[in-house]
Amino acid sequence: MAKHIHLYMNNPTADGVDGTEISSDETLPLSVKLNASQAESKAVKVAVRCDSGYVIDGDTEIYFEGTNAAKWQVAEDNSYSDADTALSMALWQSSLTIADVAATNKIFWVKATSTTDENPQNDRTVDLIAEGLVKAAD
Repeated sequence: MAKHIHLYMNNPTADGVDGTEISSDETLPLSVKLNASQAESKAVKVAVRCDSGYVIDGDTEIYFEGTNAAKWQVAEDNSYSDADTALSMALWQSSLTIADVAATNKIFWVKATSTTDENPQNDRTVDLIAEGLVKAAD
């Protein structure tokens, strides 16, 4: 992960500083278990924030890279009460632009989808990217 900007999982709260940091080296990845025989989808709440004393100058872009990136999507938070609500109500896209990322959580949702033509696997081909120009806070 880039210096001073990080992604967090495990139910982070909006404007908080909680959650478990998602690693960039796969030691603690964002993980979703899906049943491909059911062409299942699941949503996970994620946050982006900067280290204390830093902000993103402009917008932060959230997107996926990798072999199976098309099976992952992102959506704005809109204060969804839980993953099932986000899954059914969110506007899912291949990328997301988030404004005003600073030292507290900006929440968004990630959706993973399986298809019936998949064999059981531990797919490590996709990276969740948070990209923005980090600067010292004023």
